[in-house]
Amino acid sequence: MKTWLGVIAVAVLVVAGAARAELVDKVAAVVNRDIIALSEVQQRASPELARLTERDPRKRTEQRNQVMKLALDQLIAEKLVEAEVKELGLTSSASEIDEAMADVQRQNSITDPAQFEQLLAREGYTLKTYKEFLGKQIARGKLMQLKVSSKIKVSEEDLKAAYAQYAKNEGEDVEVHARHILVSVDPKATPEEVEAARKKALTIMEEARRPGMDFSSLAKARSEGPSKEDGGDLGFFRRGVMVPAFEKAAFSLKEGEVSEPIRTNFGWHVLKVEERRAVGVADYEELRPKLEMQLRQQKTEKFVDQYVQELKKKAVIEVKL
Repeated sequence: MKTWLGVIAVAVLVVAGAARAELVDKVAAVVNRDIIALSEVQQRASPELARLTERDPRKRTEQRNQVMKLALDQLIAEKLVEAEVKELGLTSSASEIDEAMADVQRQNSITDPAQFEQLLAREGYTLKTYKEFLGKQIARGKLMQLKVSSKIKVSEEDLKAAYAQYAKNEGEDVEVHARHILVSVDPKATPEEVEAARKKALTIMEEARRPGMDFSSLAKARSEGPSKEDGGDLGFFRRGVMVPAFEKAAFSLKEGEVSEPIRTNFGWHVLKVEERRAVGVADYEELRPKLEMQLRQQKTEKFVDQYVQELKKKAVIEVKL
């Protein structure tokens, strides 16, 4: 039940700021007889709220409301699940908690206990409170094992269908081998400095497009990026690896073509595509374990959601947010 536990794990509580102290006693929802305070919802939502970049006040308010609603939905689901855990008497043992702690440390490549405690402190936990947190996760996982696991079945037909879709998607994709020349721009550069760098990149682009020009040699001479010594070589890469503006240019160019200057956080890039090739598709037996894991995860999420919806139908929930 790692999927369910993963959903719970990412919901790390963040200490609310002093400016929110007046909201602590306000009620966001009542689930049966359990109260969810507005401060809890804000704490759960705070990581996502901090990532909002929308500047339009109306749209930002809409986004904030969506984030808060999602956070409240998560908290309601957890309240319902906790109630079921208590009713069924599901618990976690000290050895199970210790094993889970050791697994977390392995996954994060941590061998020093002091380093682990520092990591927990940054997330707002002490060793004691984190063990309590893991204990609740384990008990919830047992509930999901009891209520959901028997429904999760992955047939050979499911796997072959998933492989056929994967092969279709991957077979249509390509990867490119590219080189680039960077004209760096300081993050604090003035508009005039940015424009001067762009004009410099335009000059380099014109040089790179001259018949017979060796782009690798030009990169060694003119680039200001770390790949300069390698002639600006970026190797082969697939979609989803580079920043959007860079990727868009790379996958729209034909072999041998040189791009217009491309702006990124690092400056202006002049890009040349050396080669394009179809992405190779691994055979079925090689991908089978990965596909099975993905399908089980998808089905687990589906049945967990169905189970939570069933709990909601039986509960008395009053939302005040």
